Amino acid sequence: MKTLTNIDKVAYLFLIVIFGLGVYFANTDLTYFDEVYTVEDGFVENGSAIFLLSASLLLLFRFFKLFKHKDFLWKVGILAMAVVFFFGAGEEISWGQRIFNMESSQYFIENNAQGETNLHNMVVGETKINKLIFSQLLTVVLVIYLIITPFLYRKLDWVKNLANKFAVPIVQWHHTIAFLIGTGLLLFITSTRKWEIYEFAFSVIFLLIFINPFNKEIYKAKQ
Repeated sequence: MKTLTNIDKVAYLFLIVIFGLGVYFANTDLTYFDEVYTVEDGFVENGSAIFLLSASLLLLFRFFKLFKHKDFLWKVGILAMAVVFFFGAGEEISWGQRIFNMESSQYFIENNAQGETNLHNMVVGETKINKLIFSQLLTVVLVIYLIITPFLYRKLDWVKNLANKFAVPIVQWHHTIAFLIGTGLLLFITSTRKWEIYEFAFSVIFLLIFINPFNKEIYKAKQ
């Protein structure tokens, strides 16, 4: 495992505080945890949006900085990730709906579980999109990306070449460990609002991955 950078240390200390307070409030004052600590548009949710947006902007910065030095597939890969994280940031705050005091259209009022202008709370029939895609599918993707892919990248040249070609950052093992610890800490929080803290951890750790991945040579002009 590579040595933690100062940014890693500060970020992990920050997450320890966030999770520590979350576990404390969830077990001593559940109302405060639900209605203040993890409330909609509160510190935790807005923090997630900020870190997701930061990750997107970092990727866009590298896209334009290295545009002349990289091939088409690298550009496609990094731009696609930037779009995904920008989308995630927008969804987290319902695209600024409450910030700008905008009313939802009738379609979202009728088909969104919270009556908000976002996709992750949409309901199709009896199925919540958030549960199907943003929980179950995302869990599978995270397991593959955080646990399986790092092993394959280190063992198989074709996986390494494919990841580098599409500018896919490979996690360092401390990133994986941080996710696993965060997942374990959720067991100490019974509130359904605990996922707000998990999303916060997701946004912070992915920003760390993009800042300093195992294959950081993908962000250099010449490999």
